[in-house]
Amino acid sequence: MINVWIDDLTPCLKDNDTGDFVPTEVVRIRRKSFLSKFNKKNGWYTNWEKLLQEHEVYALVVKGTVDIQGLVALSRNEGFQAVYIAWMCTAPQNNKMLCDNPKYAGVGGHLFAIAADKSEEYGFGGVVVGHAANIDLVKHYCEVFKAEHIAMLHPYQIAVYEREAADIRRIYDYEWTDEEI
Repeated sequence: MINVWIDDLTPCLKDNDTGDFVPTEVVRIRRKSFLSKFNKKNGWYTNWEKLLQEHEVYALVVKGTVDIQGLVALSRNEGFQAVYIAWMCTAPQNNKMLCDNPKYAGVGGHLFAIAADKSEEYGFGGVVVGHAANIDLVKHYCEVFKAEHIAMLHPYQIAVYEREAADIRRIYDYEWTDEEI
């Protein structure tokens, strides 16, 4: 489920208090024990530890830290020739649905860009598919990223195709690290 709001189209995260831009990195998470603390009880919407059984999990972090600002769980979908976004959410402190003053803006867009990057790497041209948490988010992704509401396997299913994925990837700037947790 995709449960992020695209609040700012900015190449780096933006500190909402200072307006400063904060560089980011992407770290792959492989240890279930690390993800055990990211769950429904503390604002991460799902049990991220279980997602590792069938998906790759990536974290958007503040550069040089393990300060996680968002998580995305992905898998290759050969049938759709796309990366399937199983789950995507921002850290609770960045989630405008959970707090009045999110710490950073730009997290949701970064997570989409990460998914599009992996799709490109896997030979799918940046195409990503998944389902939004609700119809309002479907409309939001269609408006902001020109996603298409395809509703094939789920009423809120969306797809971001090659051209639109390339546009997303051009906006966001982060580094891929070889580090894994």
